[in-house]
Amino acid sequence: MKIMGICPPVLTPFDSDGEINEGLLRSELGYLAGDAGVHGVVMGGSTGEGHTLNSQEIGLITQAAVEEVGPQIPVISGVISNSTRDAIEKGRAAAEAGAVALQVTSVGYLFRPDDDHTLKYFADVTEATGLPIIIYNVIPWNYMDPQLLTRIVDNVEGVIGVKQSAMDLKMVVDLVAAIGDRALVMSATDALLYPSFVLGANGSIGGINATAPGMCVDLWDATQRGDHQEALQIHKLLHAIWNNLEPKEFNNMPACNKYAVSLQGRDCGVARAPMHAPSAKQRAAIEQAIDAAGLRKI
Repeated sequence: MKIMGICPPVLTPFDSDGEINEGLLRSELGYLAGDAGVHGVVMGGSTGEGHTLNSQEIGLITQAAVEEVGPQIPVISGVISNSTRDAIEKGRAAAEAGAVALQVTSVGYLFRPDDDHTLKYFADVTEATGLPIIIYNVIPWNYMDPQLLTRIVDNVEGVIGVKQSAMDLKMVVDLVAAIGDRALVMSATDALLYPSFVLGANGSIGGINATAPGMCVDLWDATQRGDHQEALQIHKLLHAIWNNLEPKEFNNMPACNKYAVSLQGRDCGVARAPMHAPSAKQRAAIEQAIDAAGLRKI
């Protein structure tokens, strides 16, 4: 199944007790696969608060996605872990639930493995789970350079691509040049999706895809058909939305995302504690951007 285009990291709806609201999750998945027309979905990513999910929960949300989006839309499951053992456990839960690929971060805690053991980490996970891996390059103190990522792609058969985050458009371009002929490069430069598409990214897995999925699909489609006037107009609206979700208060971005989609009539619950709800200042900025993009329904 081909992975490309707009693949939002799906918001995981929690109730006030921190439990997953499966009904709300299935409703959001139906919207993404239907009205929004996304090309894939990613469960348990950063925007989906995957760092708070255990293996059972990864399996639950993955199975819900497989059942809701249909066989034509790939379901990718996130693995955010600090050990090979835990990553394999989460990856196997995703595989059993029907995921077609994993999005795997490098080890996220303080201690960084050397390059050889970083390569072995991804090799062990793909071998043990039987699923291909998209490396999620986002951990600030374990940020992988193009040389290491190229080495892993070339030496680990199960690694099929890289999701490049950290707002680093040059890194996206460097990866397209280094591995773009044989592996996916998915952009998570949320404020810069348009130039990343023009410069060769195979699509996007980013928080803005969850906030405004239909607009992101429109941006992808406009870029693919060479309508750069329309693409630039959409880019400007998405840029304004992202600037009011991310800057300086990124520590509660998923909660801000949930508020942004609530203004559009989509209920994705609340963030899992201890993440806090958006402040009054954040809410006002989000409302302004959603209004400017013409997305507000309530």
